[in-house]
Amino acid sequence: MIDLQCKMARAALGLGVRDLAARARVSTDTIARLERGEKLKPATITAIAAALEKAGVIFEADGEMVNGGPGVRLRMDE
Repeated sequence: MIDLQCKMARAALGLGVRDLAARARVSTDTIARLERGEKLKPATITAIAAALEKAGVIFEADGEMVNGGPGVRLRMDE
C-alpha cells in the first residue's frame, strides 16, 4: 500500500513528483513507478519513505486508521 500512501503523503504536504524525487534523491520516473504500484528495490522505498517522514509524514499501518486500512497523517510539531 506504499503506493497509495505516497500519493496521500504528497497531497498532504503539497509536494509535486519533482519535489519528492529531489528530496528522496531518486528520479521522477521512480516516484511515478511507485505510485503506479510497480515493484521497487527496498532501499528505494526506504529513501522515499524517509524523505516523506522528514517532511512531517507519519505512516499508519493496517488497522491503525479509523477504517482499518493503511494511511498517513502529518506530524504536529510542538
